[in-house]
Amino acid sequence: MRSTFMGLEASKRGLFTQQSALYTTGHNISNANTEGYTRQRVNMSPTQGYPGIGLNTPKTAGHIGTGVQADSVQRIRDEFIDRQYRQETNKLGYWESRTNAITQMEDIMSEPSEYGLNEAFNLFWKSMQDVSTNSEDSASRKVAIQRAEHLADSFNYIDTQLKRIQGNLGNEISVSTTHINSILKQIGEINKQIQAIEPNGYMPNDLYDARDNLVDKLNEYLPVTIERVPSGGNALDIAEGSLTIKYKTKTGDEITLVNGKDYVKLATFDTNGTAVDGGIDNTGTTSAFHLFDKIQISALGEPPANGSTSATLNYEDLEPSKGKLVSLIDSYGHSGNKGYYPEMLQNLDKLAKAFVTAFNEVHAKGFTLGTADKASTNGGAFFNGDSAANISVNNSILTDPNLLAASSVQGEEGNGKWAIELANLQFLGIANGANVSVKKPDGTTDTSATISADLEGATFQAFYRGLIGQLGVDGEESSRLQYNTETIRLTVQNNKASMSSVSLDEEMTNMITFQQAYNANARMITVIDETLDKIINGMGRVGL
Repeated sequence: MRSTFMGLEASKRGLFTQQSALYTTGHNISNANTEGYTRQRVNMSPTQGYPGIGLNTPKTAGHIGTGVQADSVQRIRDEFIDRQYRQETNKLGYWESRTNAITQMEDIMSEPSEYGLNEAFNLFWKSMQDVSTNSEDSASRKVAIQRAEHLADSFNYIDTQLKRIQGNLGNEISVSTTHINSILKQIGEINKQIQAIEPNGYMPNDLYDARDNLVDKLNEYLPVTIERVPSGGNALDIAEGSLTIKYKTKTGDEITLVNGKDYVKLATFDTNGTAVDGGIDNTGTTSAFHLFDKIQISALGEPPANGSTSATLNYEDLEPSKGKLVSLIDSYGHSGNKGYYPEMLQNLDKLAKAFVTAFNEVHAKGFTLGTADKASTNGGAFFNGDSAANISVNNSILTDPNLLAASSVQGEEGNGKWAIELANLQFLGIANGANVSVKKPDGTTDTSATISADLEGATFQAFYRGLIGQLGVDGEESSRLQYNTETIRLTVQNNKASMSSVSLDEEMTNMITFQQAYNANARMITVIDETLDKIINGMGRVGL
């Protein structure tokens, strides 16, 4: 025979369970604007009915329910959507960083504009043409020399600014590596807490949220995969366990970054064996960056042992086009002098060297303007330097404009034919062995010069426009892929939000539902109390 008080127990269980649901609803509402919070729900199930199964089970008219119980408090989350979101976050991290690096380069190159290198070339060639028409005019010569200074300064400025941005990228690699290490440490610490809580039968949902947010951030830098490891003990079946986080190399090898409470530490090194930090390494008379060489990964530990190494990743081991860290390395540069900024600087040096070499070789065959104090002689070097960083106008020419070799004949006043040839270098396809010459009226060669510089047959400005054109193509591609990835991630993010984020309207509905259920259970207890009162105080008292 069932107990008279069984109804009280069933309603009491209902009160406690609905109370848990109300508290969880309040927790959801409180965290409606908390970044990364996942809404939670109470999983309810009916308790075992009466009578139970056994040899002494009494016979009753039916199986009577005994109430409800709260089995667990669970997050509402879809692992497939999480995986999609992290994949798109990883791609977006790469293309955002790539677009930013290219945009900064485009801002420095300033093309097309009146302040760019191409316009500096145009002004210089025009000033040389002006000298050819009035070679004895001191003002024309000074303007040409000033334009040459402006051209050299343009090379210097672009080189300096590109290296400044390259240094910033190197520093960002260092900062990103530190951030990755911090994330790995935090995930290990949260794993440790989860391993201590789950075996007792609890679900640390807020710790799960914190850990998932860290995994999302980690995927912005590196493409990682996760594996769930059960905590054991009395952990619930739906408990998520601790995470093992791995990085898969380009060749398919897996490197464990976090395993339970243990984690690794990453360090990025340049070709000189020192940490990548964006600082310029001075070697002799030159200043340059030692580019990225490898990522060194420590052994797992809590914390990782200093000086230990479990794996080394060279650039060739890294997954291409995935994660912000790889994008930064692609832009900053890696071994073999490869990378977006090193290659652009190399090409600018190639252009500057070819220009200085060709112009000096042609200028040396011309003749200076003679004066009463100084006879006309062959022109010397007009420019100094052999790279975009150190190109400059010869100091002697800055001091004495008459040293600009505009004449094709020594001592011939008014002869500006060689200045025409200097100006016409703008149209010459620069290839090793190209020849520049001026003919006499009888058809014989007056003056000639052979060029040893080589731009594969391109003119100076055509070569430069090719660099700018490729920069524009790369920038357009990067922006397009960033936009496409952003669009896809936004779609996935909306799906994720519809599944996991807190809807205040829905929570208010749940609040009313659970409140009414709570009130109904309380009313049920009152009814049972009245029934018991009748039995206890009213039975056997006829007429009273």
